[in-house]
This record gives sequence, structure tokens and C-alpha cells, in this order.
Amino acid sequence: MHMIDGIRQLVRDVPNFPRDGIVFKDITPVLSDPAALALVVELMANPWRKASIDFVVGAESRGFIFGTAIAQSLSCGFIPARKRGKLPRAVVSASYDLEYGTDEIHMHADAMPKGARVLIADDLLATGGTMIACIDLVRKLGGQPLAASVFIELSELKGRAAIAPVQLHSVIRY
Repeated sequence: MHMIDGIRQLVRDVPNFPRDGIVFKDITPVLSDPAALALVVELMANPWRKASIDFVVGAESRGFIFGTAIAQSLSCGFIPARKRGKLPRAVVSASYDLEYGTDEIHMHADAMPKGARVLIADDLLATGGTMIACIDLVRKLGGQPLAASVFIELSELKGRAAIAPVQLHSVIRY
């Protein structure tokens, strides 16, 4: 069995969560398997090893899991993109649509220096709403959103096209 197939088998579908018609991709079994988690992090980080990344931005909350591990693997900093009300100092914000609602995400206004080279990491790319908001925040702060890396891409929801021209790498595509 190919290693990607083994990881794919660990991802569970949960129908009708968080609302009817949504099939939630539960990555908990991947996170609880040390070898699978290490492999996913390396597969998400490897394409960007020579890109001179300064920071990885990860969106709350599962983007924190992969983003911090990728930042450590790439020997760069990590910047959290948080939900409203979670950061204690001045923030920049961006609103975005989810496949099942709307939300807002924030980053500290002093999170990165102008010109910083940024990789955005998340567990899943669906419609691209969260990723677009992270890209917008990086740009508002004067950073360069060079690329994005996700564990799972739901191809039929066309998130890849929504974040273009930012380059995307996904480990698993459905």
C-alpha cells in the first residue's frame, strides 16, 4: 500500500457535521498516529524547503497544529491567525465565507515585518474562504503570501482557483 493511501484511510468522513449536507473530514486518527502525523507534516513542508520562508501562518484552530510543526521543520517563525476577541493587542482583520457560514479572523498588527515571505498552512482547503482571509491579512501587514500548504483539498469546491495566483500544495485531494 502506498503511504498516501495509508494516510487517506485514517481520515474519517462524518456526514451531516456541522450541519446537514456537509461531510466533515475528521483528521483525529491522523493526529493520534505519530508516524502518520510526522509524514503529513513533512509532506506539507517539503515543497517549500528552498523557498526561504520567514513565517508560517496558521488559522485557528487546526491550522495551528500543522502550521507550528511546519514552521519548526522549516526553521522559521509561526504566526497564529485567530478568531475575533482572542488576541490582546492591536489587530488587523478579514471576514470570510465558509461552506456553512461566515467568520472573521485576526492577526496582531505587528505580527511580521514588511516584505516577510509567508507560507500559509491549514488542515483543509474547501471553498478557500479561510485561506483567502489569511492571504488578505498577510498582504495588509506588508508580507508576501508565497504559497499555501494543506493536508486535504476538496477539489470540487474550487478553493485552489479562489486563492490563485498563490501557489497551493495539498497532500490529499478528494
